[in-house]
Amino acid sequence: MNLLESTPAAVPAIRECAEPALPLPSDLAVCVRGWLGVAECARLVEGVYAARDHWVEAFGGLQFSLGRAWYTDLEMEREADYFAEAAERNALVERYAPGLQRRMRRLLRAAVGQPVIQREGWCGAGVHIFPAGGWVAHQGGEIHFDIEGLRPEQLAARAPALTVVVMLQPPQSGGGLRLWDARFDGDEIPSPAQLEQPSASVTYGVGDALIFDSYRLHWIEPFDGDRDRISATVHAVRVGAVWESWF
Repeated sequence: MNLLESTPAAVPAIRECAEPALPLPSDLAVCVRGWLGVAECARLVEGVYAARDHWVEAFGGLQFSLGRAWYTDLEMEREADYFAEAAERNALVERYAPGLQRRMRRLLRAAVGQPVIQREGWCGAGVHIFPAGGWVAHQGGEIHFDIEGLRPEQLAARAPALTVVVMLQPPQSGGGLRLWDARFDGDEIPSPAQLEQPSASVTYGVGDALIFDSYRLHWIEPFDGDRDRISATVHAVRVGAVWESWF
């Protein structure tokens, strides 16, 4: 038997990097441990809770956001509210989590090596809050691809797109992100064959950043304890020589 033929193919894995980097074809994701410091994350979390009256509820309280998240508004048919309030919501994020949107764009820029701008008229990076003891804590999130913000022509051309998550407050246990060696193939509902592909889970620490292909299948895992899961997120797609970002 040929030695090369007998060597199993490498299973895609999560690559730990000291600095932000683009995921390689062999990466499920790139993880930068401690990208934000513990003290800075604590400051941001304090601001998120101070902004509680401004959180946007989604799916009957299954989750909340500081800033408006496009995928939740799209699924709840609140697109008009998203665009009508984008400027106001961006101002609220800056008020209660000052510098967060700029920092998230800077992280993206370091990873892609090209300018990153906020998509005009859209919300910038925002914060997801998954309540302790809530539905997602018990069941986990939906298994999905992050394709909702991609325009039809970008989706058709498979324009390079990234999702970046920075964990501000991990739950007491669990709540990691599982990623599959499976990408969007035209159907938003993952197939049994995709779910049978190899997968790996990232357990977040405070300030850890995760960068992955938005077309990659992934899932927020269940979590335990009385601490909410709070993370900052930004999405981006390459448009010529720049990347556009949104929440």
